[in-house]
Amino acid sequence: MRALRHWWHDTAGGLPATFWYLWAGLLINRAGAFAMLFLPLYLTDARGASESLAGTVVGAYGAGGAAGVLLGGVLADRWGRRATLLAAHLATAALMVALAFSRPLLLIAVLSALVGVVHSMPSPAFVAAIVDVVPAERRSRAFNLQFWAFNLGMAVAALLAGVLAQASFTALFLVDAGATLTAAAVIGWKVPETLRRTADLRPPTPSRAIRPRRPGLHTALTDRTFLVFVGLTFVLAVLTMQTSTIMPLAMRADGLGPSAYGVVVALGGAMIVLGQLFVPRLIDRHRKHVVLAVSTALLAIGFGVLAVADGLGVYLGAAVVWTVGSMLAAPPNAQINADLAPPQLRARYQSVFYLTFPAAAFVAPTLGGVSLQHLGHRHWLIVGGLGLLAALGHLLAGPPRERHVAALRPVADREPAPALDRVPTA
Repeated sequence: MRALRHWWHDTAGGLPATFWYLWAGLLINRAGAFAMLFLPLYLTDARGASESLAGTVVGAYGAGGAAGVLLGGVLADRWGRRATLLAAHLATAALMVALAFSRPLLLIAVLSALVGVVHSMPSPAFVAAIVDVVPAERRSRAFNLQFWAFNLGMAVAALLAGVLAQASFTALFLVDAGATLTAAAVIGWKVPETLRRTADLRPPTPSRAIRPRRPGLHTALTDRTFLVFVGLTFVLAVLTMQTSTIMPLAMRADGLGPSAYGVVVALGGAMIVLGQLFVPRLIDRHRKHVVLAVSTALLAIGFGVLAVADGLGVYLGAAVVWTVGSMLAAPPNAQINADLAPPQLRARYQSVFYLTFPAAAFVAPTLGGVSLQHLGHRHWLIVGGLGLLAALGHLLAGPPRERHVAALRPVADREPAPALDRVPTA
């Protein structure tokens, strides 16, 4: 029992109540966000769209997501985290209801793009609120739990979507709207506003990267230390995207069908759901850039092994390696991002950071498809080499980044201590 208590303390102990309500809202949000997973099938099967038109509509949803991330970051720093989360969730629910009863394809395309915007808006606000309420020494476990909730919610969403899609596409959208409203209710009832309106908290002699006269989104886009980190995260995202973009094509070329691909993806999801809670005890004693270098190297090795893959067993073994890398990378990635952001610009920094994922979703299939077609299995050697270079980049960029964060730390120390769990939620 004592070992179990120690594990629980290391995994989830010492986190404020506001964090847990945010965590619950995120879990409900992800578990209920299943309608758009079946958007291509809905368009082709129920609305009679061609595959090319369906792809265009899904692309509009993705483009809306990129815009929504930036909009969410700006609004979360201006309106507040709670206001942005509530606005995004309520708008999502309304658009889902509209999609359930829309018939013209043009209208569905417009609504899908708008859903992409409001679906992505909460991400910067969620993370900025977590940073606001969780002390710096406990953020690693908080981000680990956030990553776990996200993946658990996505797994639940995939199961629910399959059942509901067989019954009714209309029900798919309406249940999604209901889950989104439930998440909004939790946030509105229990999560206070975490953004503290304070005077300029910059130190007297800040670095050039954080010294603009009018801090804004451009501050993040000109912060060199931060952009180096974002670039390394982009490489990690490109590696991760291989599983959903290029790997299915490679498996088909190796004579493996969709069921084999499903087994590989399911293995990774099961490992994250079952093992992510044990990650904090593994990494908390190590420097964050070293953990990121190891995790990126594992991703590189996992995908590089596919250069010699000739059967399902190799794919499953490789999936174990790259999934461990993804699990180790999640907490320090989020924590470094939080450490680099000036307090008054947390959500804006989050929005720039989150842009790496839609960018990777575009680059990975676009360049990867050409590479796989012309290079075959050598494509995976390129992917592995890119990952190893990124791992080296983390080792080189880590020490100066730590010095940069140390220079920012007096700013955070002058922030008023959060008393958010005592703030009325009305």
